[in-house]
Amino acid sequence: MQEAFLRVHAREAHLAGFSGHEIGVAVLDTGIFPHVDLKNRLAVFQNMLDSRRYPFDDCGHGTHVAGIIGGDGRQSGGYYRGIAPGCHLAGIKVLDNSGDGNADDMIAGLQWIQEHYRRYNIRIVNISAGAQKKSMCTEASEMIRKVEALWDEGLVIVAAAGNDGPGEGTVTAPGVSRKIITVGCPDGPLPATVPGKVREHHSGRGPTAECIMKPEVVAPGTVISCRVCPRPGTPSYISKSGTSMAAPIVSGAIALLLEKEPELTNVQIKLRLRESCIKKEAYPGWGMLHIGRLLALE
Repeated sequence: MQEAFLRVHAREAHLAGFSGHEIGVAVLDTGIFPHVDLKNRLAVFQNMLDSRRYPFDDCGHGTHVAGIIGGDGRQSGGYYRGIAPGCHLAGIKVLDNSGDGNADDMIAGLQWIQEHYRRYNIRIVNISAGAQKKSMCTEASEMIRKVEALWDEGLVIVAAAGNDGPGEGTVTAPGVSRKIITVGCPDGPLPATVPGKVREHHSGRGPTAECIMKPEVVAPGTVISCRVCPRPGTPSYISKSGTSMAAPIVSGAIALLLEKEPELTNVQIKLRLRESCIKKEAYPGWGMLHIGRLLALE
């Protein structure tokens, strides 16, 4: 079954039954493993690092993120279902087996989206990755210009705030962009392992170098989702923590909103988020995502 699946999902292969009318979410990450929960969600896979053209994830980070957004939960009887199981995914591998990457590969992935988003009805781009280098954390950097070009074409860009907080000026690129939606985690009371170290406070915070308030919204940062399963009997799910897990919760919520109201613009969606968040002093930005309130607004 897996070999057949890999053959079907070669470079720019279409998902069987993909109508083109579902909401597409691009996941720029370490790739996507053909997990049972994601098997019918993956519309296309692109690898910006090497010549391998079948869907794979040699790190596990991207598979976890994809499961949060759109896993259908079939392996768990629906228990570990993603936020928007009706969406489809475009897996774009821009990070290596350690979860590291460089600006050139990220920019290449963003360029691919710009050239193909209409074909796959990609409305949302999830970037659960970030760069700390100061030269990349300004509006003049090529990566920021590229994500803002996609925003200007109408796509919703959701980026993690990074895990270098809670000090000021710790949001990573491209989350520093004033246009896109940047997602953080609430502080405590549950500590998170980020990455490999238990930290109670870790979510990146603004202001940015251009004095922009970031993040706009926070969401839960410890989530159980899909795991790379190389052998039969390997556990299908795993818990991971960080703003990388919070961002796809917001991406999934926006996919649900677009399923309900596909005519909404990215600016309108950003305003809906601001109006629907739960505001508390402990939450930076607009507050905590509340999916029910987001979907109830008209």
